[in-house]
Amino acid sequence: MSQKNVLFIILDQIRMDMLSCYGNQVVDTPNIDALAKRGVKFNRCYIQGTSCGNSRASFYTGRHVRSHGATWNGWANRADELTLADHMADANVDTYLMGKTHMKPDTLGMQRLNVDPESELGRYVSNAGFAKGEHDDGLHTLGVAGGYDKNRPAYFDYLNRMGYEGDNPWVTWANAMEDEEGVVRNGMYLKYAHLPARVDKAHSETAYTTDRAMEMISELGQQNWCLHLSYIKPHWPICAPAPYHAMYRDADLPAINKSAAELDDPHPVYKAFIETPQSKTYAVDEYRHHALPGTYGLVKELDDHLGRLFQHLEDEGQADNTLIVVTSDHGDFYGDHWLGEKDLFHDPVTRIPMIIMDPSPAADSQRGTQCDELVCAIDLVPTFVDWAGATPRWNWLEGKSLVPALRNNDFRGYDYVVSECDYAAMKFASEKLGRDQYNARLTMVFDGRYKFVHCLGFAPMLFDLQEDPNELVDLGRNPDYAVQRAYMSDLLLDWTAGLKNRVTVANDVMASRVGQSARGGILIGFWDQEAVPEALRPPASTGVS
Repeated sequence: MSQKNVLFIILDQIRMDMLSCYGNQVVDTPNIDALAKRGVKFNRCYIQGTSCGNSRASFYTGRHVRSHGATWNGWANRADELTLADHMADANVDTYLMGKTHMKPDTLGMQRLNVDPESELGRYVSNAGFAKGEHDDGLHTLGVAGGYDKNRPAYFDYLNRMGYEGDNPWVTWANAMEDEEGVVRNGMYLKYAHLPARVDKAHSETAYTTDRAMEMISELGQQNWCLHLSYIKPHWPICAPAPYHAMYRDADLPAINKSAAELDDPHPVYKAFIETPQSKTYAVDEYRHHALPGTYGLVKELDDHLGRLFQHLEDEGQADNTLIVVTSDHGDFYGDHWLGEKDLFHDPVTRIPMIIMDPSPAADSQRGTQCDELVCAIDLVPTFVDWAGATPRWNWLEGKSLVPALRNNDFRGYDYVVSECDYAAMKFASEKLGRDQYNARLTMVFDGRYKFVHCLGFAPMLFDLQEDPNELVDLGRNPDYAVQRAYMSDLLLDWTAGLKNRVTVANDVMASRVGQSARGGILIGFWDQEAVPEALRPPASTGVS
C-alpha cells in the first residue's frame, strides 16, 4: 500500500446503543453495520472527558484531560500541546478538517509566545492543529447576549446560494420548523421535534458536511491524508429534515433506564445534575418519547450519507488505502437515570461506539470481529501514527496503538480506564454545592466491574456493573463496600502518578541518559577506583586515579 489515508469520523453525541450493530432495534444503520463487518467493533471503549470540549481535546492529543488541561467546553488546549496534525506529520500525512472541533485558542499562551492569531502558526494553534479544511462547530444559536458562535461558517453562504434567505439561515432554516399554523419555531425546543426542518434534506447540515468531505477527498488525490470528518448531528437541536423527522414517530422506543430508588437520598452532585432544566425535561416520559424519535431520524440520516461517502471512496479508488474510524465524542442520557445531556459517568455517556476498518491485507483475519477489551478515545492518535508507518511519540501520548487488535488476537487492553468531568461552569457548582472553579471536579476509574467516581469534597460514587449492569444502585456510601472503594481509590492514585509530564524528553533520549552521569565521571559514593566498575573508570590520561 503506497498511499496511507485516515478517515476519522465523529458523530456528535451519539450513544453506542443507537446503532443497529450495537443492538438498536428501532434504527437500522446498514452502512455503519457494513463497516463493522469489514473491520473491528470495539464494545468497551470509554471517553476521557464527558463534554464535547474535553473529550475532543483528548481525542486530538492522545492525552488525558488532566494532562492537556482543556477541562470543559470553551477551555483551550495549551499552545504547546501536540495534536493529531503534529503526530500525523511524523508519518508524512497531512491533516484536514471538515466540521466540528469545539476547540478554542489559547490566547494567553499565544501572547506569551508572541504568536499572531491571524498568522499561519496562529491559526494552526487556535484550532488544535486543524489549519486545513473547513471548520464549523455547528452551534450558531442566537440568545439574549447575541450569538453563541461568532464565526460565520461557509454553510451560511451555501444556504443563501440555495435560496434560503437571512443573515443566519442556520437559525431560521436549517434548525427551525414551521408549525401547523405556519409559525416558525426554534429547533432548540424539544416540543417541535416532530416537525421537519425548514431546509430540504439535500441542504441539511449532514448532507452539506458529507458533500464537502467528498469534494475534499477528490481534491486530495494521491497524497497521504488524514481527514477528520466531524458531524454536528445527532447533537441537538433535534431538527431533522423530511422524511427523517417522522420515520420513527410511531416506533416502539427502548424503555427508560431509571429507578425511583435513585432519587432516595441521592449523592449531592448527582442531585444537582438531576435538578438541571434538561434533566427535568427528559425526566418527563412524555417529553422524552416525543424527542427521541427525532434524534433517531438524525441518526438514520447520518447513516444514509455515510453510505454515499463510503461509495465515493470506492469510486475515487481510495477504499483500499484508507483506514476508517466511526466513533462519538460522548453519549447522552435521554432520560436514563432521570438525567438529560451528559457530564456524569454512566455508560450511556462514557461508553461510546468505536468501529475501525483497516484495509490492509494484514487485517483480513479480524474482519467482522469484536473486541471486548477496555480501550480509550486516547488510543486513536497512536493507532493512526502506527498504522501510517511511523513511531508514535510515546513521551507525549498516554494511549496505546490498537493496530494489534485490528490484525490479530494478540492484544490486551487496559486494566482500568479513567474519565474526568469539570463542572465548574455550571451554576449549581457554586450556588448549590459550594465549589469554586478549581475544585468542581469528578474523576471516574472503571476496572471492568466497579465504576468508582471520586467527587472532590464529597463522598465517592460506586457502581458494581457485574451485579448492577444498569447502574441503578450507588454503593459509594454503603459501609459494606469500603474495601472496594479503597482499592479503586488506590487505582486512581496510581493513575495520577503515572501521567506523562516529561513530554520534552523522547523515549530514546531518556534511555540514552540512563547512566550518563557516571560515564561522564560523576562517581558518587565510591570508596576508591577499585570499587568502580571497570567500564566506568576514568582513563589514565586524565592524570588522576
